[in-house]
Amino acid sequence: MTDRQTLGREAEGRAEAMLSAQGLTLVQRNYRCRGGEIDLIMRDRDHLVFVEVRYRSGARHGGALASVDRNKQRRLITAAQHYLMTSSWTGPCRFDVVGLSASPTPQWVRDAFMA
Repeated sequence: MTDRQTLGREAEGRAEAMLSAQGLTLVQRNYRCRGGEIDLIMRDRDHLVFVEVRYRSGARHGGALASVDRNKQRRLITAAQHYLMTSSWTGPCRFDVVGLSASPTPQWVRDAFMA
């Protein structure tokens, strides 16, 4: 595993711990399909939450949250649609983004974008 992959796994672990502390329950990690990947799929009461975790060491180029551009959103939506077609979930869904940096406090954006 490369240093970048290790940092990514650590960031996903930090994000998962923070979201779990807020009452969300893990459904699946690192869901992959041909069209994209979802870092975390979690449940928040009656919502299925597709979570993108972004780590950036600094705020250069806008930081972690700004890195979820339209292209990334499109890939997340494609992966979420694939997941929903292969699961039995029929309730509401949303897309959240967790931005992490060297700061100990993650930034969590609920409903970061719409499909």
